[in-house]
Amino acid sequence: MQDVVEQLQRLGMSGYEAKAYITLVGAGQPLNGYEVAKRSGVPRSMVYATLGKLVAKSAAYELRGADDTVDYLPLPPRSLLERMRREFDDSIESLEVSLPVIVASPRAHLIHSLKDAEALLARAEDVVAEAHTDLFLSIWPEEMERLSPLVGRAVARGIETAVVHFGSARKPVGDFYEHRFPSPCATTEEQEGQAGPDHRLLVVTGDRRETLVGGFSGGTAWGVYTEDPAVVAMAVQYVRQDIALQIIADRIGHQNMRELCAGDPELRRFLTGHGCATALLHAAGMPGAPDGRSL
Repeated sequence: MQDVVEQLQRLGMSGYEAKAYITLVGAGQPLNGYEVAKRSGVPRSMVYATLGKLVAKSAAYELRGADDTVDYLPLPPRSLLERMRREFDDSIESLEVSLPVIVASPRAHLIHSLKDAEALLARAEDVVAEAHTDLFLSIWPEEMERLSPLVGRAVARGIETAVVHFGSARKPVGDFYEHRFPSPCATTEEQEGQAGPDHRLLVVTGDRRETLVGGFSGGTAWGVYTEDPAVVAMAVQYVRQDIALQIIADRIGHQNMRELCAGDPELRRFLTGHGCATALLHAAGMPGAPDGRSL
């Protein structure tokens, strides 16, 4: 019931209105105000005002008896949801016309911070959902679990989607490239020093117009979002070059790639820990960030 109340609140009802409506729906018969208050938990002092608001919204109807008593009957849920859907769609269509008219061009391309995991993933969902031409993602299974449905829908819409995924995925989507972690250039000692999937980097870029970069480390998360063209270009190039590295490793063989890196300290230095957020978090001085080796 609490989940239904919260969902109705998101669609514009107050908490009391949602509780009263659910009570009417669950009763199977008209109820008076006293019965609604007793069953719903809405205070008696508020129940008639609450029912009046439902009536004003046509979510409930008054049934007046011969002795001037008033009972209340709910609008059937299917009819209520269809009405809400029409009203929501009408509002969106109106705002699609009116909002762009009042939007001022930004004086600068700002970067804003995302303070926790939920804010980071919700903004990543926005980027994926709003894409019209292409998507570039560098992502770990933990975050892909959340974003996969939206990425799948983007692919179904014909959005060109390139995904570098650290490890295997249950349902690969788009142009999918598995990044086998640890890096093929990491030595055994370096692999043991990396924090692995507990410290992850996330990059999501849409339409080469907007990008989100974030990290997860030890239960904390950070992130930034921007439409700055230079940052977006770097994010796209980051994913594209990572794809190229995976293709090269697949073509020449991962054992050959390891042997190449083992004999080239410069390659090993630049590729060790790729995709791991540990060093970035440590360099940024984020509280709780573990000591990390160089990226």
